[in-house]
Parts: sequence; structure tokens; C-alpha cells
Amino acid sequence: MAIITISRQIASFGDEVSASLAEQLGYTFINRKTLEEDLLAHGITSDMLNKYDEKKPGFWASLARDRDEYFDYLREAVYQRAQKGNCVFVGRGGFAILKDVPGSFAVRLVASDVTRVSRLMNEFSWTEKKALALMQESDANRRGFHKSFFNIDHDDASSYHLVVNTDTITPASAARIIAHACSLAVDSVQESIGITRISEMLQAQRIVNHIVFDRKIPVHFLEATASSTEIVLHGVADSASVIEQVLSVARDMAPGKKITSGISIIQDYKSYP
Repeated sequence: MAIITISRQIASFGDEVSASLAEQLGYTFINRKTLEEDLLAHGITSDMLNKYDEKKPGFWASLARDRDEYFDYLREAVYQRAQKGNCVFVGRGGFAILKDVPGSFAVRLVASDVTRVSRLMNEFSWTEKKALALMQESDANRRGFHKSFFNIDHDDASSYHLVVNTDTITPASAARIIAHACSLAVDSVQESIGITRISEMLQAQRIVNHIVFDRKIPVHFLEATASSTEIVLHGVADSASVIEQVLSVARDMAPGKKITSGISIIQDYKSYP
């Protein structure tokens, strides 16, 4: 029931390796299209996807309410897919969303700039200049996406269990390397613990999303952490009555669990639209 997340540079065979890996292991391949369909089903618009999906938001976009909506539903979509186990995620910050979850295995695919430019030139029949511009734009967007949403440097090798350079190997060979490394690093006990943990994270995220986006209760920066017995809510509200509304919804959605508030009251709190 392992969960493998693939982070990749453009033209490092990210999609090809991920698809081959899923096929070799008999795992579900969760690619961009899959998660886009999940997000659209939650009400995320195509405009929001174009604005935020693996892109660095502009200044005002980074403060907009729909930025949080995209991010919170992205996490819900990833948790919902991951709780089934035996899956391969590519991109969308999957390694960061599932960071420290037992049974998850994070991989980074890289290649030299020379190789990546050459692959882009061959794929699109482009000039070297045009291919180089696309590579640099993609690198900047993905760097900004991970910094904005996760506050991490996605090029930091310590964020991954394995980094594979695809300069001189085929996607199928890279997939075999990843599958073997994962089999050595992840055991059945970790997998079982991880699936339970993801189910708890999914429940917490669903509570947050329902409160903020469905019920539109005016609580800001709402986050929830969950265990087998308790859910703790954090955020900012302007009154005790708002906090009680939040707690009431959480109790209804998680019967039998202790619901604890870590929400701060700040009167006259203003947020950007």
C-alpha cells in the first residue's frame, strides 16, 4: 500500500517515469488530469487552475481568497486519492502534502540543462532559444509554486528519499530503480500506519473546507489536526460566537472525537477579498 510521490524538472521524463512505475507496480497513476478533475468537481474553476496550478501566484493573487480555496481542496484531493494506497502521484506538491506520512516515498527526477533543452527541442521542433526559455519559465514557476504554498525549496535533495538523474537512463529503467528503492525503504507496518494517518488528515481537511467554503463561517487561516481521538482547530475569528459555530460543525462531522479550539479571537480582523 505504498504511496510514491514524484517531483520533477521539466523534460526529466517525469510523466513517463511515473506512468511506467505505476504500470510496473500495478499502482494507480494520479497525474495532472486526475487531480484537475477532482478539483473541478469541488468547484475549483478553470481560471483558478490556470492561476495557481504549479505556478507562482502574483502578489495580489497570493492574498486572494481563492488561493486558499485552491490549496485546501488540492490537499483534500491528494488525501482522498492517497488513502487508498498503492498509487503514484506526479507533481502538484504531492511530496510536500504527504511529508512525513509513514509509507510514503518521495522521489525527485532531474536532468542536466543541456539534456532538458535538447529534449524540448526534439519534442516541439523548437529552436534552442525557445526551448531554453520554456525550461527557465517552468523552473521559475515550480520554484514559486512550492515556495508560495509550502514555503520550501523543491530543489533541496533532503526533501526526498531518492533523487534520480535521467540523463542517461530510460523511463523504464528509472522506474525500476524507484520501485526497488521503495521496496527497501517501506514496509507493511509503515504502510498501514500511513493509511490510517492519511484518513485522519482527510477528515480534518474536509472539516476545514466545509466550514470555510461551504458554510462560509468567517474564520480565517483555519487549519485542523486530527488523531484517532481528537481534532484541534486553529485560526483567527472576531468573536466567541464564530468559534462556537466552528466547533459545532466539527462536532457534527466527527462524532465521537474530542473537538478542541486553538482559534484566537482578534476583533476587527480584516482580510483581503
